Amino acid sequence: MFLKKHPRKKNGKNHAYWSLSESYRTARGSRNRIVAYLGELEEGEKKGWANLSRELDGKALRIIQPLLFDEHESEPVPEHIVVNVRGVRVEKTTDFGDVYLGLLLWRTLGLDELFKKILPDGREEVDWALVAAVLVTARFCEPSSEMHICDTWYPRTALPELLGTAPDKIYPQRLYRALDLLEPHKGDVERHLKDRFGKLFDLKYDILLYDVTSVYFEGEAGKNEQAKYGYSRDKRFDCKQVCIGLVVTEDGVPLGYEVFDGNRTDVTTVEEIVESMERKYGKANRVWVLDRGMVDEENLQFIRGRGGHYLVGTPRSMLKKFENELTESGWSKVYEDLEVKLCASPDGEETFVLCRSASRAGKEKAIHERFGKRIESGLQKLGERLAKRKKVPDRSCVERQIGRVLERNSKAAGKYEISVKDDPQRKGHLKLEWKLRREWSEWACLSEGTYLLRTNLNGREPEDLWKTYIQLTDAEAAFRTIKSELCLRPIYHQTEGRVHAHILVAFIAYAMWKTLQKWMESAGLGRSVRTVLEEFARLKCCEVILPTNTGREILLRCVTKPDKYQEVLLSRLRLRIPERLGAPRWREMIKSETGCSPDF
Repeated sequence: MFLKKHPRKKNGKNHAYWSLSESYRTARGSRNRIVAYLGELEEGEKKGWANLSRELDGKALRIIQPLLFDEHESEPVPEHIVVNVRGVRVEKTTDFGDVYLGLLLWRTLGLDELFKKILPDGREEVDWALVAAVLVTARFCEPSSEMHICDTWYPRTALPELLGTAPDKIYPQRLYRALDLLEPHKGDVERHLKDRFGKLFDLKYDILLYDVTSVYFEGEAGKNEQAKYGYSRDKRFDCKQVCIGLVVTEDGVPLGYEVFDGNRTDVTTVEEIVESMERKYGKANRVWVLDRGMVDEENLQFIRGRGGHYLVGTPRSMLKKFENELTESGWSKVYEDLEVKLCASPDGEETFVLCRSASRAGKEKAIHERFGKRIESGLQKLGERLAKRKKVPDRSCVERQIGRVLERNSKAAGKYEISVKDDPQRKGHLKLEWKLRREWSEWACLSEGTYLLRTNLNGREPEDLWKTYIQLTDAEAAFRTIKSELCLRPIYHQTEGRVHAHILVAFIAYAMWKTLQKWMESAGLGRSVRTVLEEFARLKCCEVILPTNTGREILLRCVTKPDKYQEVLLSRLRLRIPERLGAPRWREMIKSETGCSPDF
C-alpha cells in the first residue's frame, strides 16, 4: 500500500488531498485502486498513514513513496550528525550521464512542453508526455524494444529519480499506448522541430536535400498494407519493407519525412514529398537537391511549374551529349583531384555541370578491368566446355549462358563483341568468338571519373553548385545514423500505426542526436556523437547509506565525480553535472540478522 497525492485547485488556491491506495496485478498488467480517501492531511498525519501503509503492506514502501512529498514537507536532515563510518555502504548504482544528457536535449528542443500541449491530459497516473520522454530517451541512449525498456533499461537508469516515476509505472502496455497516441501528431512534431532548430542554430531552409531508404520487417507484417516486397537497401529481399523519404537541410538537420509502400520506386515519391513540404512550410523559393535515381522529366517539370529550383544528378547516358566538352579546356579546379565545368543546354533554360575526379577515375578503371577479366574467364571456360562436348549443343542455351556471364559483370558488358558461330571442324557444333570493342574502350577511358549535374539555377559558379550537390551525403549520413546508431531496423511492430509511431520516435531521437552534434561542432569537439555518449554513460548515480546514532539512516543519491576527460567534455559543452540528486532523506535503519540495529 502507499499514499497517493491528488492536487486540486479551488477558488484560486492549491490543495493537496490524499488517499490510501494499493497495487495489484491483473492479466493486463499492474493496476492501482483506492482503499480509502483521507482528505487533506497535516504533517504528522501523513507520517502516521505512511507507517500504517507500510505495516499493512508487510514490506518497505515502494520507490515512489519518497517522491510523494516535496522536499520542504519532509523532515530536514541536520547539517551535522554522528555517523557510523563502518556501516556506510552503497546499495544501488544506476546509469546517469547518458540519460541526463538525453533529458537535457529533450528539454532544449522544447519537446517536454510540446507533448504536454498535444497529448491528452486525463486521469492517468503517469503523464503521456513523460512516457514519450522515456521512449525517445531510450531510443537515443540505448535503442531496444519496449519490453527491454521496461524490464532492464529503465530500472537500471537514474530516470526514476529524474522523472519521479517508479519503474513499475513503466510497463509495455503503457509504452504501446503512448506510441498509439504519438502517431497522429507527426506534423506537429515536424513543425515544432523546424521552428526550434531555426532559433537554436539560425538555419536556412532554402536548400533541401531529399533521399529515400528502406527498412525491413521481422515477421509477416500482415496487418500493415504498406509492408511489401521491393528493392532493399539492406539486402534483405526476403523480408517485407517500407520506404522512408527524408528531407534534411544543407546542414543535415532533419526537416520532415514520409513513409511509402515497400515496393514504391524513388522517382514516384518526389511530387508527394514536394507537396508535403509546401503544405507545412509554404511555397518558398526552394532549391531541391536530388539523387539521379529520382530524376525524370516529369519531376523536373513539376518543380519548375511550382516556381522551384533543382540541382540533380543525371544518368550516365547523358554524358554522351557532352563528349566534345570533355576534351576541351575551361575546367576549374575545386580540390586537388576534382575539376568542374559549366555547360549550357541548347534551350538556355538549364545549366549542366561536368565534374571530373581523378581518384574516382582510378576506381572506375579498376572496376572495369576486374569485371572485364571475369567476363573473359567466363567466356573462356564456356568455350572450353563447347569444345569438349560430344552432344550437339542448343544455340539458345549457349546464348543464355553468355547472357548470365554479362549480367553478373554488367559494368564491363559493353566492352566485348561476342558471337556464337558454327564450328567448321565439328559439324553441328558451336564455338565462341569475341573481341574488344574499340569505341567502348575509348569512351570508357574518356568518361571514367566523370559525372554530370543538372540545374535550372542561373548565375551560380560551378564550384558552388558542386559543393551544394555533394551535401546529399548529409542525407545519406542521416539514414546511416537512424538505421544503425538508433537501430530503426528491423521493425518488429506489425500494425501500420505502430510502425509509423516507431519511425517517429527514431526521427525525434535523430533530432536530438543532430542537436548534440551541432553543439559539439560549435565547441570544437568534432562530430562523433557516439564517443561523447559513451563518455557520459560512465557517469553513475549511487545510493549512499549513512547509518546514524538516531536509529535511522540517511539516504544520499550521489553522482560520481567526472574524471579529467569528462571534465574537458563538460567544460567545452558548458555543462555542469549535479553532485547529488535531491536533498538528503531520512529512512528507517535496516536491522541486522539478530534483529538489532548496528552498535555504535
